[in-house]
Amino acid sequence: MNGLNVSKRTIGVNFTASEEARVQLWAPEAKEVELLIPGKNKTVSLTCKEQGYWIAETNHLQPGDLYYFELDGKKQLPDPASLSQPDDVLGASQALDISSFKWEDGSWQHFPLKEYISYEIHIGTFTSEGTFAAAEKKLDYLVDLGITAVEIMPVAQFSGTRNWGYDGVYPFCVQHSYGGAQGLQSFVNACHIKGLAVILDVVYNHIGPEGNHLAEFGPYFTEKYRTPWGNAINFDDAWCDGVRKFFIENALMWFRDFHIDALRMDAVHAIKDFSPMHILQEIRQEVDLLMQQTGRKHYLIVELDLNDTRFINPLSKLGYGMDAQWIDEFHHALRVTSGQEKTGYYSDFEAIESLAKSYQDAYVYDGAFSEHRKKVFGVKTENPGEQFVVFSQNHDQVGNRMLGERTSQLVSFEMQKVLAGAVLVSPYLPMLFMGEEYGEKNPFQYFVSHKDPELAEAVRKGRREEFKAFHIEGEAPDPVSEETFERSKLRWDSVDQEPHKTMLSYYKKLIAIRKSQSPLYVLNRKEVSVEYKKETQVIILRRQHKMQDIICLMNFSKQEQPVDVPVYASLWYKLLGSSDQEWAGPKDMPARFSGELALTLPPESITLYSNHYE
Repeated sequence: MNGLNVSKRTIGVNFTASEEARVQLWAPEAKEVELLIPGKNKTVSLTCKEQGYWIAETNHLQPGDLYYFELDGKKQLPDPASLSQPDDVLGASQALDISSFKWEDGSWQHFPLKEYISYEIHIGTFTSEGTFAAAEKKLDYLVDLGITAVEIMPVAQFSGTRNWGYDGVYPFCVQHSYGGAQGLQSFVNACHIKGLAVILDVVYNHIGPEGNHLAEFGPYFTEKYRTPWGNAINFDDAWCDGVRKFFIENALMWFRDFHIDALRMDAVHAIKDFSPMHILQEIRQEVDLLMQQTGRKHYLIVELDLNDTRFINPLSKLGYGMDAQWIDEFHHALRVTSGQEKTGYYSDFEAIESLAKSYQDAYVYDGAFSEHRKKVFGVKTENPGEQFVVFSQNHDQVGNRMLGERTSQLVSFEMQKVLAGAVLVSPYLPMLFMGEEYGEKNPFQYFVSHKDPELAEAVRKGRREEFKAFHIEGEAPDPVSEETFERSKLRWDSVDQEPHKTMLSYYKKLIAIRKSQSPLYVLNRKEVSVEYKKETQVIILRRQHKMQDIICLMNFSKQEQPVDVPVYASLWYKLLGSSDQEWAGPKDMPARFSGELALTLPPESITLYSNHYE
């Protein structure tokens, strides 16, 4: 690909060792391009090279200077590859030298993906301050919890200071109100020093609505395909090479210049690309080349609403080479099994039965007819467990409810413990959503801070329309209101209060068990077996590794349920019982027993037994 260099950023404004600015802009249909530096009253003309790239080298632009591009003597526009927007999305870009950050993570050793226990955070609501610096102060808490990887929701610059992050319009620019590029670099540096990997959520399927100037520079979008956000990003139409380079360089920048360990790519099923080499495959190739040069390991994880192993199969098997995918189906099955409503896409899932299948087969729909989709859906998968990310809640599944209720508001204290256990004993990669580990009561609602009154009203109207069938539950919160944003922040003062304190201790114990017991942390799906009893709402999950067995007994019903499980071991030792009084439960389960496993399971409980005593 023309101009692609994995070892350094080439598009936008970059600086040499002598602080000379090297400027490169892709504007294939422009006749004239100039760089404007208003603070110095300077104008620098760019020269057009092949395939629509405009180039300049100048000493007039220095780190910290504000600048614009002017195309054909008309409108002044910020840099599409801007690294800083101190005056919001409509203001001038600011030149930065991101290579000047003093990293202290030289001893960081990135661990295998199978060791990921992820924790999803939204920088704006994770702390009261809503900054990277404030989030850094919580890292010891996450280490103590047992987390191994912090997943950051998107930080690409968006309009205002309140947004989930999926309305970013400058993919290379870190949200200024969070602390900008240096704030993110400092956060990643601090994570690595404390032994935490960092996953960054990026959006390559659409660009936000306010401050989106990409189409004014070139054909970044195509009318060939429509998406929920309008015209698709142009990955396979005329002039697509420049667009592909733009996003490939973006992925490489996060890994190389920000030391990010993994990218979580949003809704890749919405990427429209019929090129001989899909854009995800090309990103995989270039990231592989970067890893060869640096010796550092990086992972590519996708959010995927398709049960299609083509995305996670390696390039050698004609796959797209993604390392892992989110499987919402596990979440949907778990939510329905816990007694929550079967509306919308949840209607496709059966309590107990669907969850048992997901434990065994990863995909619930792997070639069966989906009533919700009105078609046969999915394929069977033999991919290893470390290629699937599971959770009991996440930003989407909480925030896309009308009132943004967390699981703590929807199920009992005892059921919360069951859901946590169900995720952490799975043969997949577990992920927590910020605050769930102590039963946060504040909602996580949808919020934006668009400046355009018409756009803001359109978002309000859209949310009202989306939930008009739920009028009995009240009005949907105003997404533009600052109160909606403030209401969505974590209440850290509740961590030391009951019952939150007990819930937090319970999560710590669960995670410690997950990390210490080889049948749980070895993600061999061939050593998993599942039995279920739909009439009693009981699932018996067996995990095995070498000579050790762990039996996970889950009762999702509101009544005691007897279980009788043939076992071969002479002695069984309790690893954890969610119903134990230690966890504010109603009944202690036996600490050990011999012979056949015959027990009465308390309502809404999970109990783990092992044939090894440690």
